[in-house]
Amino acid sequence: MTLLAAARPTVLAAEVDHTGSSALLVTAALVGIAVVVVLITVLKVHPFLALILGSAALGALAGVAPADIVTSFTAGVGSTVGSVGLLIALGAMIGGLLTASGGADRVVTAIVDRVGPRALPWAMGGVAALIGIPLFFEIGVVLLIPIVLLVARRSGQPVLTVGIPALAGLSVLHGFVPPHPGPLVAIDALGADLGLVLLFGLVLSVPAVVIAGPLFGSFIADRVHVATPRALVGAAAGTRETGTAGAGGSDEQDLGDTGEPVDEHPRRQPGFGATVATVLLPVVLMMLGAVGELTLDEGGALRSVADVLGTPVIALLIGLLVAMVTLGTAVGFGREKVSDTVGGALPAIAGILLIVAAGGGFKQLLVDSGISGLIADAAEGASLSPLVLGWLVAVAIRLATGSATVATITAAGIVAPLAEGLDQPTVALLALAVGAGSLFFSHVNDAGFWLVKEYFGMTVGETIRTWSVMETLISVVGLAGVLLLSLVV
Repeated sequence: MTLLAAARPTVLAAEVDHTGSSALLVTAALVGIAVVVVLITVLKVHPFLALILGSAALGALAGVAPADIVTSFTAGVGSTVGSVGLLIALGAMIGGLLTASGGADRVVTAIVDRVGPRALPWAMGGVAALIGIPLFFEIGVVLLIPIVLLVARRSGQPVLTVGIPALAGLSVLHGFVPPHPGPLVAIDALGADLGLVLLFGLVLSVPAVVIAGPLFGSFIADRVHVATPRALVGAAAGTRETGTAGAGGSDEQDLGDTGEPVDEHPRRQPGFGATVATVLLPVVLMMLGAVGELTLDEGGALRSVADVLGTPVIALLIGLLVAMVTLGTAVGFGREKVSDTVGGALPAIAGILLIVAAGGGFKQLLVDSGISGLIADAAEGASLSPLVLGWLVAVAIRLATGSATVATITAAGIVAPLAEGLDQPTVALLALAVGAGSLFFSHVNDAGFWLVKEYFGMTVGETIRTWSVMETLISVVGLAGVLLLSLVV
């Protein structure tokens, strides 16, 4: 059992007795998913509410008593928030400090200024992947796009040549690497080992970023000609402050509790080495925990230390405490500014936390109603690989809802019973297969589609040929990587 799975509270919902036929349970599952899809895509209901209503429809049709529906759903919500919500919050706090301190700009500038025009797309993909570790996708896009546009103008290269690699780096991290919400939810639902998911996710990220980033970016830039949108450079730079935690959008200087002005901007930029080390610290600690679990004797002093430091909550907490120094006090922020920046990261992730929590309730109803058991039995009798099945389920939900997070939550809940008979490396690969499927072909029902379209000044057709195809490449390369790794682990 992984440390993340061990940290989950015991589910309090009683096992639900159901006498309905298999056909009725399958119908209940399909109707529940259909309710979620229709509410999100047709009626434009927020995914949080859509998942609640879809859970109610699923439970009612499956013959679950109303009181048991509530108990099961709330138990799933509590379990998911307790295990995943804390990690998302800590990661967001680190991302807030990285943005407010200018650390992200420091990393981008340091790398981009040192490479030639031919290596620039590769550098942009690497930079986006690096700073994308603690940043949510939307925040990373808003942060990087102004830099992408300026780099394209300064280097004279097509905007897609440098823009696609940056988007690919951010998107790959969003789908494959903790502490992003999607991978964390899949890990929690499947009982996967976080260290293995992190290790395999980083391995898969390399070919996915390379193929969907610099290689595809150079290919598509010759076929889709997009002018660098000069007007958006200033607009994006201004918008960035509203999309990042801790960056105030007002010209007025805030006063702290003591009545003294609070520093709004860093007095100096953080060091390049210190910024990179801070961003990578939680990842390194979690990987050390995974390596210790595989190589050190259980019960030894070193193994105990590695287990503690590699616990996701501890690793992210240590990373946050270090970031408060290297990206806070070290750049001239006072204690109140550091506190405001860390606290300011939380409102931006409230919606994500609610969606993840409701998804946990939906998953628990799938389990307690007996639907997940039917799915497991059906998959057992089929010749389809669990890895391919997990990917296909996530693809279907992604295409229907447009949300990668909803696709991951729902697909992981559906295929969770398949993980029970698999070894830990295969369960980790199943989590990554679901993550890869959740990225497949972003189109007009995805908010990210419109974000990219507007920032790059493209038409809908151009966005499909560039962004949508890039996302599909990441998804397919991810699945191919998962299947190849399954042959050797």
